[in-house]
Amino acid sequence: MSAALPQAFFLETDGGRRFCLYHSPQGGTPRGRVLYLHPFAEELNSTRRVVAQQARALAQAGYGVLQIDLAGCGDSAGDFADATWAAWLQDAQAARRWLADHAGGPLWLWGLRSGALLAAQLAGLLHAQGDEPAHLLLWQPVASGRQMLQQFLRLHAAGQWLGGGKDELPPAQALAQGQAVHIAGYCLGPALAQGLAEAQMPAPSALPPGRLVWLELSPAPALSPAADKQLAAWRASGWRVEAQAVAGPAFWQTVGSDEAPALIQSTLAALALA
Repeated sequence: MSAALPQAFFLETDGGRRFCLYHSPQGGTPRGRVLYLHPFAEELNSTRRVVAQQARALAQAGYGVLQIDLAGCGDSAGDFADATWAAWLQDAQAARRWLADHAGGPLWLWGLRSGALLAAQLAGLLHAQGDEPAHLLLWQPVASGRQMLQQFLRLHAAGQWLGGGKDELPPAQALAQGQAVHIAGYCLGPALAQGLAEAQMPAPSALPPGRLVWLELSPAPALSPAADKQLAAWRASGWRVEAQAVAGPAFWQTVGSDEAPALIQSTLAALALA
């Protein structure tokens, strides 16, 4: 079966227009709805190819898949410098409402890297609001927003060393003083930095039990010890967990033609489990 072309449109939100791609479910009765939440900064561009392949594969398998560029990212309105974590969560909620009006079946929140934090936090917001429960599909989830921020700030140090940059405040110090910093082509504002630093996975016990698919790319056949510890807490809280280390490239680190066919097939197989 050939994949149908996705529907491209701008979603009107309180914060402005957000670019979206919707992949309609193919076949008979829809098997579910999937909202994709992308990773941070340049990782969004590095991962577009693999994410597009997965979205098409999910649509062919009967899932309606919505991709959204968050505020200040990709083709959406706004500047990255003005983005905030709270605004991104609001965008995610608006996208979830649109998806609820246009597709049926169980809701899956699919997050990659820092997008996994957004997905899990959105699940918590939906529960707090008495809204629908959500399953989670997490690719290479970041343990904490602070860890993600520290990794991003290291790019500044690398750029200074390679380019012999001018003397200036360290980025963490500049952000603490309310100044934006320029790193790897992005202007990071203090509000977004603070929101990212404070972002954490919600406690599994605070969410209604559902299904969690946790996939990591690794040359080793086993998950990381850190992942094992987190997954034990999800299982203890009644979540049905499917977790796997999959062979493939760290495609979020490079801009090119990286593909991850094993990851795509593992995702389809995990979601198909009854």
